[in-house]
Amino acid sequence: MTVKKQAGGRPRDSRVDHRILQTVRELIDEVGYPALTVDQVAARAGVGKAAIYRRYASKAEMAFAATVHGQQLPPLADTGSLHGDLLALARAFHVRLAAPATRHLGPALVSELAVNPDLATRFQDTFLAAEHADFAEIIERAVARGELAGPVDPVVAHVLLAGAITAALYVLQLPVDDAMVAGLAVAAAAGITALSHRHRSDRD
Repeated sequence: MTVKKQAGGRPRDSRVDHRILQTVRELIDEVGYPALTVDQVAARAGVGKAAIYRRYASKAEMAFAATVHGQQLPPLADTGSLHGDLLALARAFHVRLAAPATRHLGPALVSELAVNPDLATRFQDTFLAAEHADFAEIIERAVARGELAGPVDPVVAHVLLAGAITAALYVLQLPVDDAMVAGLAVAAAAGITALSHRHRSDRD
């Protein structure tokens, strides 16, 4: 049996994880996010509500995990250049964030994060931490290749790229296509490069 560790070090069955997340995706497609309930998920997945709440603090967190971070994504691309790595990551973000279920969920999650400090902390420590790690790896590669003069805060890099895509989709309600995604990757690469030079100048 395949298990993972959950809070407190107790084993967690990854097959249950899969059933929960798959059920959430099915129900969002069928009834929409507003009508989704934890009771529905528990009943269809054949698990207790306690099993769900051990994994997710709220409906919004559960749905976000299912529609964005619960998907099986390809490994972080190593294209040989900063721009190429950022473009590959930007396209992966766009695929996840532009999906119909995610576009319905995004505003609800943002609203809940604003009023739920515990959820905001969990969101920072899990989902965002994983994305920041991807940006840190991309920056480390670029520094090692000599493309960047020095390290850049991965949180700032995350804002430059993922923040721009999220704002375009959810705040500005723009029809984001691959051309815009490519342009945002170019802008993020330029911004990260400028920051690396500025930080080096500040140190010198």
